[in-house]
Amino acid sequence: MKNEELKCVMVVDEDMPLGIIANSTAVMGVTIGKLFPEVVGQNVVDQTGCEHQGIIEFPIPILKGKAEFLRELKGRLEEPKFEKVTVVDFFDAAQSCKTYEEYIEKMKEIPESALQYFGLAFFGPKKQVNQLTGSMPLLR
Repeated sequence: MKNEELKCVMVVDEDMPLGIIANSTAVMGVTIGKLFPEVVGQNVVDQTGCEHQGIIEFPIPILKGKAEFLRELKGRLEEPKFEKVTVVDFFDAAQSCKTYEEYIEKMKEIPESALQYFGLAFFGPKKQVNQLTGSMPLLR
């Protein structure tokens, strides 16, 4: 699929502190980059000859919603029409761990229903991502 047919949107819990929102979007962005390296553009050179790392080739809107709505939104991915949409989630259990090993062990003890979602990143066909998030307001 061509990049212009793809879309990435992040939805965050608007009631979280700014630092948690920033951390959540950063972590989800790194994961999207790992999963889909082909959407990261080539390095660029500025007028003075300084090289800058490539960034994602399209914008990533950051939208806002309430915690309950994030859970409902994630649940909608079980609908067959959203099978091509990838979701990266970030939640309380992940944010509270100091090491990845701690995170792995902690997750073995927590059911999905107990997770408090801080953010969700959706990546996939533009039409499907828009169906999920098109009416949501931007985080400002």
